[in-house]
Amino acid sequence: MVCLGNICRSPLAHGLLESKLSQEDFYVDSAGTANYHVGDAPDARSIKVAKQHGIDISQQLGRQFQVSDFDSFDHIFVMDDSNYENLIKLARNEEDRVKVKSILSIDHSITANAVPDPYYGDFSDFEHAYDLLNKVTDILAEQLQKQ
Repeated sequence: MVCLGNICRSPLAHGLLESKLSQEDFYVDSAGTANYHVGDAPDARSIKVAKQHGIDISQQLGRQFQVSDFDSFDHIFVMDDSNYENLIKLARNEEDRVKVKSILSIDHSITANAVPDPYYGDFSDFEHAYDLLNKVTDILAEQLQKQ
């Protein structure tokens, strides 16, 4: 799960998907395309909205996406077009490029092409991001378990 700073959207997506999959069979992680928050906990509002839904993301630490992540992960989901473009620039080959997908593309009923970044908004923006990500991670978890 990848967003810009790895403190708002991608930690929520990480926590949501991880809560829906067996940790024995799946490894979920998140990262940012920028290095602004390396080593930082998620935004307090992300922690709060996740906690309200029974998910603890408080122990996650921000990290920057590394080219080696293409080798470590089968699927890489980005939160918006900017994140997508940043990762495609890092891709070494077509095998890397095909791993990168918009997370919202999983649900064809969602017309938005990006999970809005709630960082400069209020708590309702974090709730909206949570709701979008909860919906798509339900579908993603189902798809992954069938593979």
